[in-house]
Amino acid sequence: MKKVASRLADCACIAFAAAIASHIGPARNGESSPLRLLFIIVILMASTALMPAVRVHAVSPMRSIHRFCTRVLPAWLAVQFAGLLLLLFIHRLDAALLAWIAWWTCIGIVLLAAWRFTAHATRSSVRPAGLRARNIVVVGNGEYLRQIVAKVDSGQYRDFRVADVVELHTADAVAGEHIKRKLSHLAQLVESGGIREVWLALPLSAHAATAHCIETLKSTLVEIRLMPDVMPLGLYAGIGSIDALNIPSISLSPSALSDEAMTGKEIFDRAFALVALIALSPLFVAIAIAIRLSSPGPVFFRQRRKGLNGLPFSIYKFRSMRVHTQERGVLHQATRNDSRITKVGRFLRRTSLDEIPQFINVLRGEMSIVGPRPHALEHDDLYGPLIRGYLDRYRIKPGITGWAQINGYRGETDGLEKMAGRVEYDLYYLRHRSFSMDIKIVLRTVISGFISNQAY
Repeated sequence: MKKVASRLADCACIAFAAAIASHIGPARNGESSPLRLLFIIVILMASTALMPAVRVHAVSPMRSIHRFCTRVLPAWLAVQFAGLLLLLFIHRLDAALLAWIAWWTCIGIVLLAAWRFTAHATRSSVRPAGLRARNIVVVGNGEYLRQIVAKVDSGQYRDFRVADVVELHTADAVAGEHIKRKLSHLAQLVESGGIREVWLALPLSAHAATAHCIETLKSTLVEIRLMPDVMPLGLYAGIGSIDALNIPSISLSPSALSDEAMTGKEIFDRAFALVALIALSPLFVAIAIAIRLSSPGPVFFRQRRKGLNGLPFSIYKFRSMRVHTQERGVLHQATRNDSRITKVGRFLRRTSLDEIPQFINVLRGEMSIVGPRPHALEHDDLYGPLIRGYLDRYRIKPGITGWAQINGYRGETDGLEKMAGRVEYDLYYLRHRSFSMDIKIVLRTVISGFISNQAY
């Protein structure tokens, strides 16, 4: 509901800014009025697609200003610039039209900033402490554990809320079975999806207890933070601390993208997807007609996959097989000369044109242009326990193409070795991802990655 309200507020600001600009700018003639209306509609549609990628969750007024300047402002200017280029293609620009666009852009900046800062101020004044906090579980023992819990419960740090505490005694560090029993409740909490982080507030000497905790949580996507008690060593508590508690912490989970990198990637993804869908719309229609003529059944094939943080979504593809009943819980991958594949479908799969509808998933925010390819749920169940780091692929949005795909890991994964190789490339991308790397992957996919002997 909040996301819908935010989008409506953005649209209202943009439309109101256009109306104000029409009264402030030079007088318009009758010929440009329909063009202005068309331009407004296009900008509203583009903004609806791009603005959700611009997340402003500021914790202070200064941070709110910084995030507006680095997120909302570039997105709004990009939308207006893209609209201006579109006008250059379809109509000759006159001075009055350019002045109107300039006024609209400037007024739009003011209104978009005003409502966001007003919403932030209102939310900060009426929001109860901890309403938007991240649920955490603290695992530890002794006075150090109680100090951390007391710090969070003091209300000084709004970003965290202690959902539960698991206390491990020194004797338990030797008796592993006792620790496992105590951690079983923790595992149930994490699997329920309500826990964002687990903090291990243990002494540096508690190697066995730490190992048991990591073993219990290794098959989940929860963030694990080690907060060792360094006070007995005489170390300063501010060294290497996280922002919230000023306590030294070590993240034992592979780091995902920063907020800034994630926002930039989402803006690029949605803009690219929008342009691609518009440019490929004639091909989109032609393929849909060919599929309907080739065999009875729907145009699209939908299948449940896991996305960011392991959340499921429906992936879209052009249907390439004849409609058939698949045994529940059993996945039969397409093989070479598979009789289920239609003639049109074989061409679509060889050229990767069956993947075009996934630009819709990107526009919806479920996928990225570049990222690990999402696997069937059956593959997740099969290979997750067998391949180290398999679940870490879901710390970033799945992609239409990826580092593994341009390095030869496409098509059928009929064995553990092939899947392990694909996961290794996916984890390399997660560790080394950059905007230039994304562009490189996109270019290699466009130039040489569409047609492959591995796709059938």
